[in-house]
Amino acid sequence: QVQVVESGGGLVQPGGSLRLSCTASGLTFSNYAMGWFRQAPGKEREGVSCIWRSERSTYYADSVKGRFTLSRDNAQNTVYLEMNSLKPEDTAMYYCAANAANRCSSSWSAYDYGGQGTQVTVSS
Repeated sequence: QVQVVESGGGLVQPGGSLRLSCTASGLTFSNYAMGWFRQAPGKEREGVSCIWRSERSTYYADSVKGRFTLSRDNAQNTVYLEMNSLKPEDTAMYYCAANAANRCSSSWSAYDYGGQGTQVTVSS
């Protein structure tokens, strides 16, 4: 049984940092592209970042480029989303997802497995 579990969310002040983790089990993690999405209340889920299985190739949405860094540790079946210089508009539920075809897509439905999310709130 495949499980994708996010952690690391919380409340942080503007300008602060958080590191989200996503651990996947029940699959050959190193074969999967791993993506992060977020969804704010009343808005559609949007793609934030993605890392291909090569560990060196990453994608970032323009809204987070230069502030977020995505990495993966295949030995730990985990990806890490380092978020710096956080803004109130980064407030959302953050979701992690796995794609078996090693595709990074901006569409949540393109992923094979997804987690339940972790809440990030940026507020003073």
